[in-house]
Amino acid sequence: MTPERRSFFVRAAPPLLVGGLIVLLPVPEGLKPQAWYYFALFAAVIVGVATEPIPPGAVGLAGVVIAAMSGLVFKNPTQAVNWALSGFGQPTVWLIFGAYVLSVGYEKTGLGKRIALRLIRRFGSSSLGLGYAITLADLAIAPFTPSNTARSAGTIYPVIRNIPSLYGSEPGPTARKIGGYLMYSALGATCVTSSMFPTALAPNILAVLLIADTLGVTIPWIDWVTGFLPVGVLLLVGLPPFLHRIYPPEITWVPSAPKWAAEELKRLGPMRRMEWLMLSGTLLVIALWIGGSRYTDATTAALLGVVLLVVRGVVSWDDILGNRRAWDTVMWIATLVTMASGLVQVEFVPWVAATIKPVMSSLTLPVAVVFLITVFFFVHYLFATISGHATALLPLFLILAVTVPGLSPKGWALALGYTFGMMGILTPYATGPSPVYYRCGYISRTEFWTLGLILGVVFLGLYLAIGVPWILWRNF
Repeated sequence: MTPERRSFFVRAAPPLLVGGLIVLLPVPEGLKPQAWYYFALFAAVIVGVATEPIPPGAVGLAGVVIAAMSGLVFKNPTQAVNWALSGFGQPTVWLIFGAYVLSVGYEKTGLGKRIALRLIRRFGSSSLGLGYAITLADLAIAPFTPSNTARSAGTIYPVIRNIPSLYGSEPGPTARKIGGYLMYSALGATCVTSSMFPTALAPNILAVLLIADTLGVTIPWIDWVTGFLPVGVLLLVGLPPFLHRIYPPEITWVPSAPKWAAEELKRLGPMRRMEWLMLSGTLLVIALWIGGSRYTDATTAALLGVVLLVVRGVVSWDDILGNRRAWDTVMWIATLVTMASGLVQVEFVPWVAATIKPVMSSLTLPVAVVFLITVFFFVHYLFATISGHATALLPLFLILAVTVPGLSPKGWALALGYTFGMMGILTPYATGPSPVYYRCGYISRTEFWTLGLILGVVFLGLYLAIGVPWILWRNF
């Protein structure tokens, strides 16, 4: 057996074993067999995405095809195929695609390299300094950008992806020189800022509306910000050095880098026409992301940017068609969105919520807070979008939570709502920017899943230790 075939079987075994084991277990009481078997398929797909016996897009497509042909979600073939293709109509999927195309423009025109050199000239003497620069850049635009995909994947990633190569760090053997640290710092930062402001993440805005509909409680912008402020500041300040310790770059200190970057900028000379075209198009898209929500959404703005790049000749249509990473990401994130929606469709998610309900009656307030928030946070492993998570589970958990005395409905609403941004760190499909950083080539599959679990535990632990007591003390 060749090494390639042996590797395939080793990677294929876990998803098959997990799915098969779930199928062999007795169907839980109160759950339809169809829902249980669908959950087995979903779990196998998620494990397959992690182990990658075949590319993630093919794993997701296989799961959708099996679910559609077996009638696990819909018996009617027309309904089944409409469901199978529904993920490709999700705006976030095409926003991610638009971010990839914008990054091609940054690279092709040289604008990304120019901005990267400027960052190195200012902060590049240490990798930790660059980590803080990336974090502050995300924080600066987070309050005004209700899409973390637009903010991080569409604005920050196209710039910082040019930085590692300037230090001799490329995807592959040299990724850990500095590239892996910078890319994961960007993802971690946007997950924190996404929890800090209700306007930094579209699902936060959705959560505010769901809270009003479910509990009749209004969440003012300032209350959301002040409620998360202590833990948010601590995470933003502590994240770059924490990552520097648990995921250290090989390059930590390069005192000559700022001087070198200044010399490189001189060699580049003034900005060329294509760079100006790229910059003007990018600024238009960012302006629409920040202030154009009344007139268009983030995905439409990103696709407008793609059209402008092609019309102006900055990026060719062949460049777009040949961007294998973009199309691969569209395939696997769209199919995972579809698979996650199936859990709601077969009523598996409502069953989980109903199963938790009897447990609540015997819990004290501190235990109930920890239990509900922890379950709500980690159940995101089952979702491929935060919006889907919010729609499916937030009303159910709010109804469960307010039955526990000692915390106001508004306090419970904030306690659960703040988790949406942070839970984006858990998986490669947890939030919009995740697939972009997962497929950037600088962070290995094992590293991404491991770091996601570690930071997920750290984020949640600090939130429970500092954020929740702060909410209780403020008595919202």
